[in-house]
Formats: sequence, structure tokens, C-alpha cells
Amino acid sequence: MADAKLNKDIYSVEVENHELLKLAYDAYLANSRSARAKTLKRGEVRGGGKKPWKQKGTGRARFGSTRNPIWRHGGVAFGPTGDANFTKTISKNAKRTAVRQALSLANKDKVITVVADFAPKDGKVKEAIKFLETAKVDMAKSILLVVAEKTDLVIRATRNIANLQVVRPTYLNVFDILNADQILISEKALPIIEEWLTGKETK
Repeated sequence: MADAKLNKDIYSVEVENHELLKLAYDAYLANSRSARAKTLKRGEVRGGGKKPWKQKGTGRARFGSTRNPIWRHGGVAFGPTGDANFTKTISKNAKRTAVRQALSLANKDKVITVVADFAPKDGKVKEAIKFLETAKVDMAKSILLVVAEKTDLVIRATRNIANLQVVRPTYLNVFDILNADQILISEKALPIIEEWLTGKETK
């Protein structure tokens, strides 16, 4: 565990209500959603070019195509088109404020731990496991590791470890912070987080 003090303007913010947190949380989920559902309209279904029976004289209702929505295997009326947009926008200042609030709640619950920088030499999983064991985290719980640089070696060493997510400081978001059981922040990531969330350069 590294000996570092956390900035009160980021990790000790008073959260009077959770409206902004909910807005940022919902925006993250909405922006991660894709419109995959799509049905075919009557004009997009194959076949149906031939009139099923003549217009008059059969005693049945008139039909011009077997792709009519009320027919089996016909098109779908008013179905999803795949063009739905679920995006929710939130301003940069509001997002950063929400992240500060989430970090403050996590710090209040004693979830945040400042650790030494994770710099694997070979990019092997055993290096990441040893690092996590040194930090005394519960491997069965959700772990969020914040590193200054997400190098190829870091990705290789951590990508196959269950319950571990690695992010760069400027990619912190309310969803990941609130859902993490343990948050590990490297020493080199601290000043980057501070500069990003306060707009002030640290020396």
C-alpha cells in the first residue's frame, strides 16, 4: 500500500442528493446500449409478389400480397427498425462532478486503496495476481484498477482475471466506481485524476 493523501476536493465531496449520480449512471448504460432489434416490413419480406387469388368471385376477402402484416410469415407493422437512438448526453462538468461524488462515496465506505504502480515486465497473469495479493484484495469480489497508462503488457497481464477491470484515470465513470467492491488507484494515476477532475495541474 502506498502512502498518499487523497485530495478532499475529489474524495471528500459532500453528496447531498443522488440525482446527478443517477443521471450519470443511467447515461452510461444508455450510451452502452445498441439498437439490435429489427423486424422486416411488408416491403422487405421476400415473396408476396403474386396476388394470392383473384379480386372477385371467390367469396374471400381481397388480398394483394401474402406479405401483408396480418398474414403468417408476413411483414411486421410498427416493429423496431434498428434505427433507435438511446443516447443520453450529459455535460463534461456534470460528468466530472458525478465522478467526484462517486469517488467520495467510495472513499467514505473505505473502498479506495492507493497502491504502487503496476508495471509488469513480461505481461504474465501471475504478475497481476501477485500484485493483487500484495494489495490484499478479495479476488472473488469486483476490483477496479486505475493505472496511469494501460500498456499492452498491463492488458495482457490482467485481461484473463475474472472480476478485474483496468481503466485509465480519464476513463473513470460512475457505473464502474459504484459497482466496484474494491478500487485500487496507482500513485501515478492520482495526479492525472486530480488534474482531470479539478482542472488544476499537480506538481
